[in-house]
Amino acid sequence: MLIREGDQRDFSIDIRLATLLAGVAGALNAAGFQAGGLFSANMTGNVSALSDHLGLGNWGIAALFGALILAFITGAFVSGLLIEFGRRRGVRAIYAFSITVEAILLLLLGALRIVFPDLGAGHLVLGLSFIMGLQNAATTRISNARVRTTHVSGMATDIGLGLAALLGAGTDRENALVRLRLYTQTIIAFFLGGILGAVLYLSIGGYVLVITAAILFAVALPEVRRARSS
Repeated sequence: MLIREGDQRDFSIDIRLATLLAGVAGALNAAGFQAGGLFSANMTGNVSALSDHLGLGNWGIAALFGALILAFITGAFVSGLLIEFGRRRGVRAIYAFSITVEAILLLLLGALRIVFPDLGAGHLVLGLSFIMGLQNAATTRISNARVRTTHVSGMATDIGLGLAALLGAGTDRENALVRLRLYTQTIIAFFLGGILGAVLYLSIGGYVLVITAAILFAVALPEVRRARSS
């Protein structure tokens, strides 16, 4: 799931990856909102809010939204650098390492939230934005942009285009159906992950970050071992 990239992957691998990581992204996005009233993965909404508050002269709030956007971009940038570094050196598990980095950062954020529960939520949401950028960049690169685990607007557009393609697919109907399944499952996973993330954060607070980190470790570390043994 985290070894093959681009045309070496089939849609079944992409569907599993999208379902898992979109669910994680939805949970983290919802947890961040419960903690600080801000979405860490919603860059469309954050850019809109940034422009709105700039227009109204709310400089402090605008700076916060600008920081969220910058954190997301920085996460994607760091992920891109890590992937390029690994590919140039022939590291087959570089995408698994990228998800491992995400898990480590989540574990640290979760620990910080557990130890200091009264600490302001700004650091948490900014950290989650960085992590979402990291994850989205890795899944975009490994799948040739077929999988974008935080980009729900794009997935919704793809569903509409997929339905249109399905009507005129002809002999390529099976391929159109598989693509539509990928896009639909991505959104459903993000949606269900959001419900679970909100409920869990209200129940157990920062421990939800530790749980998601454990899930990512469980996915990434076996892939690292598999890449090294092959």
